[in-house]
Amino acid sequence: MKRKIMDFGKLVAEVKRLRDQGKTVVHSHGVFDVIHPGLVQHLTDSKEQGDVLAITVIRDKDVRRGPGRPLFAAEYRATNVAALHPADLVAVVDDDPPYQCVKKLHANLFAKGKAYGESDLKIHERIFGRDREQYFGDIKIHETDGFFFSSSQIARDLLKLFPDQTNSFLTEFAKRYDFNHIADQINRLKSMKVLLIGDGIIDEYHHCQSMERSSKAPLVVHKYIEHEVFAGGAFAIANHLSGICDNVRLVTLLGKDNSREEFIREHLRSNVQPHFFYRSDGPTIVKKRYLNMHNNQKMFEVNYLNDEYIDEDCEASILEYINTVDKQYDLVLVSDFGHGLITKAIIQAVRARGGVLGVNSQTNSANKGFNLITKYHRPDFVCLDEPEARLATQERFTEMGEVAAKLAAEVGTQCLIVTLGKNGSIAIGDNGEENRTPIFSANVVDTVGAGDAFFAFTAPCFAAAMPLDLISFIGNVVGALAVRIVGNRRPVEKHEVLEFVHNLLH
Repeated sequence: MKRKIMDFGKLVAEVKRLRDQGKTVVHSHGVFDVIHPGLVQHLTDSKEQGDVLAITVIRDKDVRRGPGRPLFAAEYRATNVAALHPADLVAVVDDDPPYQCVKKLHANLFAKGKAYGESDLKIHERIFGRDREQYFGDIKIHETDGFFFSSSQIARDLLKLFPDQTNSFLTEFAKRYDFNHIADQINRLKSMKVLLIGDGIIDEYHHCQSMERSSKAPLVVHKYIEHEVFAGGAFAIANHLSGICDNVRLVTLLGKDNSREEFIREHLRSNVQPHFFYRSDGPTIVKKRYLNMHNNQKMFEVNYLNDEYIDEDCEASILEYINTVDKQYDLVLVSDFGHGLITKAIIQAVRARGGVLGVNSQTNSANKGFNLITKYHRPDFVCLDEPEARLATQERFTEMGEVAAKLAAEVGTQCLIVTLGKNGSIAIGDNGEENRTPIFSANVVDTVGAGDAFFAFTAPCFAAAMPLDLISFIGNVVGALAVRIVGNRRPVEKHEVLEFVHNLLH
């Protein structure tokens, strides 16, 4: 059985060798984490169409079947499918974008289940904007007959990935919105022009291995193993936005000394247009987190920053830019981490521009209690987490619906969304309408940056006049995807959101 499993490069070479010998090679591709009768019949039928059946198994990070998937790691899924009699050759492959391995492998036939073959392809065409030829080239497609089982449905039914309350929510939500409508709404954001003003942050993750207790002090000694560096803060928000909006302009602050500008430019998406200002009295903000590499638990953090307000000369330069930059932006966003960039004068200038204004005013260890959303007057859209909302209202124990309604009225916003961690989110609309949406995440890897991703997707949805319940739903989908990413290692992609939505509603 193990002889059937190989890396993808070797599989490509083997398929070419077999085809050169005149053999007919059939290719099947999927997740293969639930071995059920429909799958076995599909593989049996596929093998009967040729001499050799080659199977590619999607690697873990590219599985987009909703929360809790895949059920098993790729190596186990490959071993399981290789144990089935029809399988001759098996390899684990990446699948971003989907089906890219099909043209690379170039078998004689590509086999898909007839029960969902056409609909599956159409869904992927909606998500990725690709047609059949781009997926498969001149490779003939064979649709297998037989009864159909959905591994996603089996997983949901047997494993109860969601509590009953969430399943009930999804059932009712699917009556109001179908996948095609949601995809259309998200794709409409492509033409939106966004101006983002905020604190850019460089996030460093230093992975360490714990050793023994120090003999000279009451502390545990750690051994450095490796580190990763990410573009976080407003840089990360700009990258999230760039996946759904073609035109994103970023206004942010760097330090004159050790600005890290080259790194930042390299880690901004091509359709993000940055405009940097520089402060002479502090560095570009760097937040170093030290983690236990075995469980990804954060042990402590060191911040390199000057969190005092920028000087008058720097402020004047930014104000001049804000007042003269193109007025034709559909949406102006402020990502305020309370690290000295967003002064009272800049808040006033941003509000005076007119148009839709969205604000995320964050509470963190550097500003706790001193960076509240209440310093903003009548922002159109506000996104906070629960502690930030409670601090702003000074309501420690009051029921969260009352807190959200009170805060929305106090700041005069048309839409307030408060993320509630494991309890999902609560949104308050312009007319006092309240909407509660459960979480859709089963696996949490890292919560850092999840709120930024939520803000980056929901603010454009609000600016596009989507209904409150749809905005919240999309936000919670994005949040579920974001917590599966380590820090700001990469942005949440639009196609991930659409695939997740499709799997939730089907």
